[in-house]
Amino acid sequence: MTLQQQHCEACRADAPRITEQEARELRPQIPDWKQIEEDGEERLQRQFSFKNFAEALAFTNRVGDLAEDEGHHPALLTEYGKVTVTWWTHKIGGLHRNDFICAAKTDDLYEHR
Repeated sequence: MTLQQQHCEACRADAPRITEQEARELRPQIPDWKQIEEDGEERLQRQFSFKNFAEALAFTNRVGDLAEDEGHHPALLTEYGKVTVTWWTHKIGGLHRNDFICAAKTDDLYEHR
């Protein structure tokens, strides 16, 4: 089953972070995402381009709907012609499989806009 077909699982504060091996296996499904470190936490981040602010805002709202549906919430930065989406799991201070699932679903929203 692809990441886009999966759903987030409830995450506990003691849930394990994704291993480097697991991340290597999942990254090919989200090739346009960067794995970054911010405030000592690993995160997935991608910038999406649009023609104008209205399109960027509409996409932001669709990502917001996705986040609510999955019970997992990203950082969203909406600017003229672009949206930066950052997924990570706040409870564990790093990456969980949920972040990769939501990144793949975000890609799908962008491809089918």
